[in-house]
Amino acid sequence: MRPRSVMDALRLPPGRFLTSWWPWRSLAYLTTGGLLGMAAGSALVVLLLAGAALSLIVVGLAAFLVAALSGILVARIERRRLRLVDDIRLTDPHRAPARPGPRAWVLTRLQEPATWRELGYTMLMTTALCWLDAMVVALWVWTVSALVCAPLYIHDSPLSLTLTGSVFGVALGAVLLYPVTAWAAARAAITQAVLGPRMEVDAQLSEVARSRARLVDAFEVERRRIERDLHDGAQQRLLALNMQLGLARLELPAGSPAAEPVARAHDLAKEALTELRELIRGVHPKILADRGLHAALREVADRAPLPVDVDAALPERLPGAVEACAYFVVVEALANVAKHSGATRARVVASASGRRLTVQIRDDGRGGADPARGSGLSGLADRVAAAGGTVALASPAGGPTVVHVELPCGS
Repeated sequence: MRPRSVMDALRLPPGRFLTSWWPWRSLAYLTTGGLLGMAAGSALVVLLLAGAALSLIVVGLAAFLVAALSGILVARIERRRLRLVDDIRLTDPHRAPARPGPRAWVLTRLQEPATWRELGYTMLMTTALCWLDAMVVALWVWTVSALVCAPLYIHDSPLSLTLTGSVFGVALGAVLLYPVTAWAAARAAITQAVLGPRMEVDAQLSEVARSRARLVDAFEVERRRIERDLHDGAQQRLLALNMQLGLARLELPAGSPAAEPVARAHDLAKEALTELRELIRGVHPKILADRGLHAALREVADRAPLPVDVDAALPERLPGAVEACAYFVVVEALANVAKHSGATRARVVASASGRRLTVQIRDDGRGGADPARGSGLSGLADRVAAAGGTVALASPAGGPTVVHVELPCGS
């Protein structure tokens, strides 16, 4: 079977190993590793010195920033170089920025753990690994060349002895290809240990995120089905029962013994119909499906127990799951405002920009909101996290309280 890495190649019979490309690929891997590490180290020294010398102006800060992000380029080259000694292909762990432009790219990269992991690898490479690579290659080249080229610079020894030394040098060079290849395998293992294993974890996390998104979508479909069944089934039957009881109540003569029980049953049917309508609105409001998030938020504001201003800049309809998540976040947040904040007014601001929906709920209450005290904020954060969004809470003592929610809404 064809070896897929230098580690597999080391298990080959000597004849197959020495006649394969793996020893020379190992030498190329170590040589380029030494050159890359020295070049990266020199560039880092220049950037750090420039940053320190120009730290009082913006140029110095830019030099420090470039130094911090230099590991991204080095790691990208390392992933490509790894193909010299291993057929494995490490994928890029960095995600695409939420918005276009260099500023969004830099902010995204600075917030990613992979960036700092790659910078740490770059520091390890420039301070130790590249010098070990260079030393291994230099020792092999010096040993082989010193013995093979002996006839050229040794003149006071018999020719047969120097030729024997040259032959021995070729044989020794072939034998030394084993430790050279072994170090190349160890070097590749170090690279994979720092840059590689988390790729599998990232892939698993990506699959978990995709599975969670599918569950959220399935839950939303099921919620709409329940709402439709309640609206078209139970609500219509209860409405018909309410009408029949009303007609029976009108037909009963005054003073009839059945008048009071029928009237009571009629009132209970009305109450049940009202509660069912509230339940349907809580499962999935019809206005949200028919007219979108903007109209649904205004209805929530109209039904709130305190004045609520709504400022929604939503030029088009968003995905159903995103609209539903944003709607119930606002409902829960306003319920918390009414119960716990002591506020006299609240404001809801919603806007869609690029591939993100931003919703902010602000009140003029006493502040001091704490998710650990069971105010409903934990459930709100869980709902947003399930949709792949983020929640930020600011609630200093004395107010105001601001809940800032961002939801991905791109394709």
